Amino acid sequence: MRPVKIAGLGAYVPPGVITNDDLSKMVDTTDEWILQRTGIRERHKVAPGEATSDIAKPAALAAIAEAGLTPKDIDFIVFGTTTPDTIFPSTACVLQAKIGATNAWGFDLGAACSGFVYALTTAWKMVASGASDHALVVGADVMSSIIDYTDRSTCVLFGDGAGAVVLSVAGPDEPCLIDFANEIDGHGGDALCMPAGGSKLPATHETVDKKLHYMRQDGAAVFKFAVRQSGEIATRVLTKNGLTGADLDLFVSHQANRRIIEATAERIGLPMDKVIINLEYYGNTTAATIPLALMDARKDGRLKKGDLVLLTSVGAGFTVGSVLLRWSL
Repeated sequence: MRPVKIAGLGAYVPPGVITNDDLSKMVDTTDEWILQRTGIRERHKVAPGEATSDIAKPAALAAIAEAGLTPKDIDFIVFGTTTPDTIFPSTACVLQAKIGATNAWGFDLGAACSGFVYALTTAWKMVASGASDHALVVGADVMSSIIDYTDRSTCVLFGDGAGAVVLSVAGPDEPCLIDFANEIDGHGGDALCMPAGGSKLPATHETVDKKLHYMRQDGAAVFKFAVRQSGEIATRVLTKNGLTGADLDLFVSHQANRRIIEATAERIGLPMDKVIINLEYYGNTTAATIPLALMDARKDGRLKKGDLVLLTSVGAGFTVGSVLLRWSL
């Protein structure tokens, strides 16, 4: 198996912003309540008619350019998203056409908030096996398209955003991806879901009237599972590689809730100065949170070439994932 590195990183959020004060005019909430419960101040929102592929395009092109490649060099695309442009064709197909990656094949991957981590491990193994030379990994979601802005339990949490990386073969002495662990627990599926729109409940007048095409969440159940499983899977990957939290240079968690991230960092013995939290300005962008956090950590000088980094996510399903890597940019 060939060693694999992250050769390029790109991220994008739409310019439209919804602040906590804006939301307080829509539902019974306040800036103080949202900040205390979640750590979020604002989130980005696409313009009317803007789709997931539209915000993924600039992120993908930026990652490809940093890798020193052109879209025609990309031979595989895996697109983690919960909000595809359409059920079919896949948004990977739409993006492939929009960026001109004429030599690539690919598909969408549905793992909700773990979408980027799952897509990353999938593309990693494609490049490692020799089936791909330059793979594009995308995590992007337009969560505003499935949010009920009269439901305080969900509308305060989510935003729109996109991120992407290019994976390529690493040289003998280059930093590279090291290990991963993924798991699912389908018993928790009802705790975070969009009830209608699939084969079980196709769109009808009744499903629309009952708002079943919006996401629904049992916040307490999701929080409890995320706190427990984020720490468990992070510890598992570290222990497997003879490491502890003290060995890490940076911990990059899925950005859902500040309290979940802090609890996970405490469990693996990490001081908060080794943890990136940027959900204050983006909210939960689902599959985009980790690449957005990587980009911000890099801009702030907190992520440097050779750093030992752990990525961790928990999402609807439930899905859980973690990737250990040496940063290569």
